[in-house]
Amino acid sequence: MDVRRFLGGHPVAVFIRLAMISIIVGLLLSVFGITPRNFFQTLDGLARYVYDMGFGALEWVIQYMALGAMIVIPVWLIARLLRKDRTPSD
Repeated sequence: MDVRRFLGGHPVAVFIRLAMISIIVGLLLSVFGITPRNFFQTLDGLARYVYDMGFGALEWVIQYMALGAMIVIPVWLIARLLRKDRTPSD
């Protein structure tokens, strides 16, 4: 197996690219207050936030769907019952 092919180029060039990308990603993470010490705590907090936000959004959707259904379903039912064209549907 060729090392250059496996790494995607000369090993020194790949090391330099990876080092530069690591510095840029490290800078971006530090902007968000993420350090090596609290990295996993931050990931746990993010997962909990997304989980809570997801179910909060689901609760919001269900509330408004139920509220709208209080009007939409009876109107739909009345419209179906009062429909002039009484031909059976296929």
